[in-house]
Amino acid sequence: MARKFLYFVAILIVLAIAALFVLRFYWDDLAEVAYVPSSEFVEQKPLETNAYQDPAMWLSRPGIGLDDAARWQPAIQGEGRQLPAEGQSTVPAFAVFFIHPTSYLDRANWNAPLDDAQSQQIARLYVRGMASPFNQASEIWAPRYRQATFGAFLTDSPEAQRAIDAAYEDVKQAFDFFVASVDSETPIVLVGHSQGSLHLLRLLREELADSPLKGRIAAIYAVGWPISVAHDLPALGFPACATPSQAGCIMSWSTFAEPADPGRLLDAYGGSPGFDGQPRGESPILCTNPLTGGIGGEALADANLGTLIPEADYSTGELIPGSVPARCDSRGLLLIGDPPEVGSAVLPGNNYHVYDIPLFWQNVKQDVGRRVEAWTARP
Repeated sequence: MARKFLYFVAILIVLAIAALFVLRFYWDDLAEVAYVPSSEFVEQKPLETNAYQDPAMWLSRPGIGLDDAARWQPAIQGEGRQLPAEGQSTVPAFAVFFIHPTSYLDRANWNAPLDDAQSQQIARLYVRGMASPFNQASEIWAPRYRQATFGAFLTDSPEAQRAIDAAYEDVKQAFDFFVASVDSETPIVLVGHSQGSLHLLRLLREELADSPLKGRIAAIYAVGWPISVAHDLPALGFPACATPSQAGCIMSWSTFAEPADPGRLLDAYGGSPGFDGQPRGESPILCTNPLTGGIGGEALADANLGTLIPEADYSTGELIPGSVPARCDSRGLLLIGDPPEVGSAVLPGNNYHVYDIPLFWQNVKQDVGRRVEAWTARP
């Protein structure tokens, strides 16, 4: 009986290794089958002109109260207390516009219906974990929008681009309402992650680069989407953040643990055209280090003021300092050494995409405060 059991275990191990082999070499094909819609793209009707006047169209905005996910505060490990709540910050007033990443995984539609309960629940979790480092702000605005489905980023089909364009139209409409609602003297911080960063970069190019509003931008966090230093950055109208006290600049990084296997990301990046129309190829990706506040560089784990470690269901979590280092490599990837135990959403290749911001939660909070203060101190 014992020998038969050992045989059974051995078979399971072989099957597991085979499954990992298949996932490693055929992930792209399997993901396309699982996530890319097979239906035709259906043109979305534009939202009503006043759609974003409705508080229900926002995951976070002034007046939502206790249901505002961005105002969540994590506990500090070992101290059993929450961080200071809204209204207790000494940072000058500023307003945040946050664009959440992809939370719609269904292949039934190219764009998420606004009444899809599961994607909205996931979006709220993303806002809780990624927008909360910015909760020193006097205002945080995070719109719901008809995001492109996850599968739209796994194919080069025309339908995928139309879905992304349609999502951007919602984001732009929400941004216009945000700008009209915020006091004209208040500095603005723009934040996006993944698909949210893609839309944010388009806002920079098309709406802000040559706009009077540009001068009100205290900081930009376009995280989890690769930006070519040579082919993208010049078109954005804002420089990369070279120092931690610089205002009006861009912070951007994409996180991998080691050994890192970023092949899929680099293949997609290198094969796509930059904002200047030229192939990105092997041009370095912009990597600003959230632990140093500047371009490139390396910082040991003791520079990390607090990594957000979530509970298994992501409903809450606590900050653990000194646990995750960060260094920018020659390709422009942010490497964090041995894989930290932060949750179950790590992607193939040791890609910590979902945790780009939570890994450096407390440093990001400190970083944005410094940049707003630097903006306020300008002549």
